[in-house]
Amino acid sequence: MDNNREILQYLHYHPLSSRNDISEGIHFEGSDATLKRKIATEVEKENIIVNGNNKSTRYSLSAKAQLLMPLNLDTYFSKDIDERQVQTSFNFALIQEQLQNVKLFSYEESVHLNELQNVFRKHVCEMTENEYRKEMERLGIDLSWKSSQIEGNTYSLLETERLLRESKTADGKTKEEAVMLLNHKDALRFLLDNPDYLQTLTISRIEDIHTLLTKELSVDKGLRHRRVGVTGTNYHPLDNEFQIREAMRDTCSLINSKTDVFEKALLALLLFSYIQPFMDGNKRTARITSNALLIANGYCPISFRTVDSIDYKKAMLIFYEQNNLHAFKQIFISQFEFAVQEYF
Repeated sequence: MDNNREILQYLHYHPLSSRNDISEGIHFEGSDATLKRKIATEVEKENIIVNGNNKSTRYSLSAKAQLLMPLNLDTYFSKDIDERQVQTSFNFALIQEQLQNVKLFSYEESVHLNELQNVFRKHVCEMTENEYRKEMERLGIDLSWKSSQIEGNTYSLLETERLLRESKTADGKTKEEAVMLLNHKDALRFLLDNPDYLQTLTISRIEDIHTLLTKELSVDKGLRHRRVGVTGTNYHPLDNEFQIREAMRDTCSLINSKTDVFEKALLALLLFSYIQPFMDGNKRTARITSNALLIANGYCPISFRTVDSIDYKKAMLIFYEQNNLHAFKQIFISQFEFAVQEYF
């Protein structure tokens, strides 16, 4: 790991540290002048904030760096759940302040994503309506399978295809697993028939998508008013219905205010999962809502077909616990690349 990244990672866990603290904490082997120069570079990049002066100078991460700097997931998850230093409660400032003005994608990332989107647009322009629908159906099967697999569904991709195309259930699987997959199909069909439905996000329309995804699955409708836990973490989502509604309202407002469609889609994936507004089906709702935003704006939707379920969950957990979105952003970019290259 390079020294600059080590400095940022140290400050992530040790805010308001002196230069000597940083040197000792990362076992820096260079001179003090070299360390000072490296810190100055990160200050210039707006990753580090300087507090005080002379001997009382202390350093901390900027809001931008807290959100976007790479964290080592292997090191992070090598610690047991109760050993990790985490933010256990919901961070209202994340939505109301920190995410308001930060650009989530670097210039290079934005250029890359927009080049891929241009390829998608070119291919779609060369398709008939029927060809486009067929590709969307293929992507929808992959998305229904992977989205459900992330939630523990045991249908294979081939079994999912047969279920969604021929309505044939797989042997040895539960009725609930089939229903989960069929609900994805219904939600995606609804969005294709009503592509502008989530052009502007509202709580009631997100509740509509959740209702489609949880139909006949014994899940309470509407925003929850009871506590929920999240497996694998000490992060505790909000348990007050009024605060949940406020967080949802703030999130809809934040996403609606963004002009970058990729930012809209990424924020929907992360924040609706982070809030956990429903008793169940939160991440499914987040994935479909994110794709709805892409579809509404004429962008290529994402199937998540090649993402590893454990990697997906780890990236989500580190966002819950550290409010750091770097790992999940890499998943988003790689899955957008795959979607453009694989479909259409």
